[in-house]
Amino acid sequence: MTTRTADGTVRTRGRLFDGKLIIGVLVVLALLVVSLFTGVYDVFGADDGAEMFVITRIPRTLALVLAGGAMAMCGLVMQLLTQNRFVEPTTTGTTEWAGLGLLTVMVLFPGASILARMGGAVVAAFIGTMIFFLFLRRVSLRSSLIVPIVGIMLGAVVGSISTFVALQTDMLQSLGIWFAGSFTSVFRGQYEPLWVVAIVAALIFVAADRFTVAGLGKDVATNVGLNYDRVILLGTGLIAVATGVVTVVIGSLPFLGLIVPNIVSMIRGDDLRSNLPWVCLTGIAIVTVCDLIGRTIIMPFEIPVSLILGVVGAVVFVFLLLRQRRNV
Repeated sequence: MTTRTADGTVRTRGRLFDGKLIIGVLVVLALLVVSLFTGVYDVFGADDGAEMFVITRIPRTLALVLAGGAMAMCGLVMQLLTQNRFVEPTTTGTTEWAGLGLLTVMVLFPGASILARMGGAVVAAFIGTMIFFLFLRRVSLRSSLIVPIVGIMLGAVVGSISTFVALQTDMLQSLGIWFAGSFTSVFRGQYEPLWVVAIVAALIFVAADRFTVAGLGKDVATNVGLNYDRVILLGTGLIAVATGVVTVVIGSLPFLGLIVPNIVSMIRGDDLRSNLPWVCLTGIAIVTVCDLIGRTIIMPFEIPVSLILGVVGAVVFVFLLLRQRRNV
């Protein structure tokens, strides 16, 4: 099935499950197995190898699955709701707002639990995303490239505020660690809050058709009986929860929500429901590959996955910009 958006973009509806998806699942499973058995510590020869495998390797691999899949799906939802292919949590300031919320909780309540920190990050991410959406409603931007530029500028302003507060409260080093975007510190007893994003992913799948209709524009969505504002609020809430939780547990995963939906869209079209499994799998695969590179390139030391994702994402971002310019 093929539909056309208000801006002329063609959206195609494909099959949800097919043989290619099974192959994709097998490829991702193979990458996860490699992740389980990659590391400096000898889980086979050491006396406590089995225990360390359960404490560190399994939680780290589960964190790769949860964070990678959820952030990629959130990027797709945000692109649909804004009708812009260049937006995602790190190009709209959502990640920076989550960091500011986390920092605020830590300054006001130094002994706050991880749930309290998550709450502060989620609330701040929600507020920041709503500010971004409200800005898009009130300002008519002709070029789709201006939207992420405005988001990046907004994120830079919020990030500078966070840096100033961290500098005044002697928490600058902690702020840098939070935004490092690394799976190094993931272990049993610390990664469990990430299961919240699995719920977010499930809700995105349930509401996929509503997000698809909302992506056609407010007039079309209203004409078919959809409460557009409510869908925008739902999407913003889900994006805020996922971004806040991932920021607290993992840190920033730059450009992941940008590159994954665009890669899947170029191959399969733009239907949200049929693309969701592929977006989830591709997000997991990219994060896992980047993490494996970071763990092995200078072993026994590690490079934060955010550094590798940032390089890859920047290259893809430039490619998308050039591709759109050729199509204009």
